[in-house]
Amino acid sequence: MAVKKIETWLTDMDGVLVHENTALPGAAEFIDTLKRNNRQYLVLTNNPIYTPRDLSARLGRSGIDVPEDRIWTSALATADFVSRTMPQGSAYVIGEAGLTTALHEAGFILSDINPDYVILGETRTYSFESITTAIRLILGGARFICTNPDATGPSENGVLPAAGAVAALVTKATNREPYFVGKPNPIMFRTALNRVGGHSETTAMIGDRMDTDVVAGVEAGLNTFLVLTGITTQSEVETFPYRPDQVVNSIQDLIDIAESGVVEF
Repeated sequence: MAVKKIETWLTDMDGVLVHENTALPGAAEFIDTLKRNNRQYLVLTNNPIYTPRDLSARLGRSGIDVPEDRIWTSALATADFVSRTMPQGSAYVIGEAGLTTALHEAGFILSDINPDYVILGETRTYSFESITTAIRLILGGARFICTNPDATGPSENGVLPAAGAVAALVTKATNREPYFVGKPNPIMFRTALNRVGGHSETTAMIGDRMDTDVVAGVEAGLNTFLVLTGITTQSEVETFPYRPDQVVNSIQDLIDIAESGVVEF
């Protein structure tokens, strides 16, 4: 049995730390343990709707104290990616404040006149007009980026169509596939590690989804933990060709590892 150091932690938010607006068992204690032991960490989310400040406030209302500089969203990763690829570029954006704010802060101009990119994010108010504009701009030569591939998202009333589903519509109309920045693209993890100065060999990823959190962690060379408080069930784990390093009931089961900084695999 191998013993590994865990110096940096990346954790998904929904299904790991919170369900809707309720903290999951051990979530607040886990974050407090990381702080007390001076562990580097980031909370990752594919949801690009909200700014880190919004998400920090949401977590705070559930009793979990996470500063906004410890939150990394697919919107921030997308803004980082396009600003490195084309500094001071322009984009036509379908999305909310989390995405538009990130792009503005990265030096991008938001415009529907010959933009370098069409960037599709999440919104609860997708409009036929904005999707039509996006399609026409992509056909006119704009590069197609999507913040995340999630086809659906949760709500109090059931599932909602998310960015991946709308991207499929745009792809059908344009015959252009988007570049997805969020999980499971390992670039989401690499940019997160760069932000906190972490190294893949001593970093762990905690997630509740095999098809995003775990596969991205595996491909990025991280230690991976799957919690059973979210989407994936124990029986479903066996259907995937890859595996997390450990499956645990909840993040509460990882507090001792966060305390000691070592794990046995």
